[in-house]
Amino acid sequence: MPQYLFPLFSILGGILGVFAYAPFNYSFLAFISLFILLACIKYSKTTKQALLSAFLWGLSYFTFGLNWIHISISQFGGLSLPVAYILVVLLAAYLALFPTVFTYLIRKLHISQSILFAILWTFTEFLRGWLFSGFPWLQFGYTQIDTFFAGIAPFFGVQGITFVMIWLSALVLNVIDSLFSKQPRHLLLISSQSLLAIVLIALSYYSQQISFIKQNTAEKPLTITLVQGNIEQQYKWDPDYIYQSLDIHKNLLEPHLGKSDIIILPESVLPLLENQLEPYIAMLSRFSQQSNTAILLGTIYQKPNTDQLFNSLIALNPEQPYTIDSAPRYLKHHLVPFGEYIPLPFVKELFNIPFSDMSEGSYTQAPLTVKGANFANAICYEIIFDRQVQHNVQNNSDFILTVSNDAWFGTSIGPWQHFQMARMRALELGKPLIRDTNTGVTAFIDAHGKIISQAPQFKPTTLTAKIYQTIGKTPFSVFGNTPLYLLSIILLVLHLLVSFAGKVLLRKVQHPNNKE
Repeated sequence: MPQYLFPLFSILGGILGVFAYAPFNYSFLAFISLFILLACIKYSKTTKQALLSAFLWGLSYFTFGLNWIHISISQFGGLSLPVAYILVVLLAAYLALFPTVFTYLIRKLHISQSILFAILWTFTEFLRGWLFSGFPWLQFGYTQIDTFFAGIAPFFGVQGITFVMIWLSALVLNVIDSLFSKQPRHLLLISSQSLLAIVLIALSYYSQQISFIKQNTAEKPLTITLVQGNIEQQYKWDPDYIYQSLDIHKNLLEPHLGKSDIIILPESVLPLLENQLEPYIAMLSRFSQQSNTAILLGTIYQKPNTDQLFNSLIALNPEQPYTIDSAPRYLKHHLVPFGEYIPLPFVKELFNIPFSDMSEGSYTQAPLTVKGANFANAICYEIIFDRQVQHNVQNNSDFILTVSNDAWFGTSIGPWQHFQMARMRALELGKPLIRDTNTGVTAFIDAHGKIISQAPQFKPTTLTAKIYQTIGKTPFSVFGNTPLYLLSIILLVLHLLVSFAGKVLLRKVQHPNNKE
């Protein structure tokens, strides 16, 4: 193929990769996208061209996959549409550096072994999820949530699925490369690589047959109702809309008092600070006590006698009257950059987003205990961080609860990508996941990542289900990503040792009388 076509194919490959995610769900396109990237890396004549191809692949992949961010920046951040798109491209350019670093290592180290492709990709993805607080959005493993590769998640998490996908893509590339080679010795390579690919696929398929989790039918299920108020973002903080918003949520939850064990309202559901709405919350607390129905709701909470603001989730239990100082509370830890805090002070004046100077809660927090069950919590953005959720689930949790407000992103694909990642947390950790949002996607998800029930988007509604606690633990819930990282290090060290030993042996064969 002519070298000048490589950048074009890279851009096409990056765009194709986005269609593997929700809401499109063409999961096979993830492999095609990765294959195009790896082929451009391998067959570029120069390292410079390989780096350009990788950067363009990443730029198109992240620009198209994250284009929905412009909605919050332009419609609610006060910036013009062209500036919003420029900022999205700048973010995509930053994220594109990680596949570019991956490419540089591949070319610099002259790597051809497929397993090393997977190891180096895991390393660069780790960096992407860690540097500057991390942004691990659009990890390819999420695309396989509804395929047999999903069986890997309870063992090695979403990063483990991605590891296998890169490995298989590199194997296929090596097999095709060997088929077009005229050297007979490559027949053995083709056979071994093909066999390894079959083994990987077979193990992935078999892994989904193994279940560490089962329903605890000895315990009575909890009847839980999710409230989806569908308050459009432009009205959420409008002073003229405050009472209407409060009434909408009150009217939606009242019919379920005394019928449901727990009623849940979404992230920052109240249109003012919690401190300014204590009478309203006290009313909900009385509803809870009178009906014996617990209520959980998201609030913006100002710590008394300080300027600290927190994105919080509080529990109103029937046995405990509400006071702002004593309410059981979860404080969001992982804040959204340029949304809930501005990491670069000199650009603060550019943004006009409400509550963009928040403080963070502790990394791990005790679960909220409601109706005898323990809820590990993740507010909105936090659900994409597998390590943080895993660490919080370890605290004797029965369910994962995530509340969100994706109204910031309108009718875009962003909320669906977010929902897909939430499903993966349930599968990895073997816990039923409850997701309540302002405009959708509101849903109940079982301990295997499957959707139990789901509310329609952009409709004021409620969703009720009976949810059982579970028995058992997945390996990922206990060990997290540690086994994958250790395996990657061990395989890398073994490769280096074998390579070194091979060079030493070759020298001895070529220079048998050399006594060095």
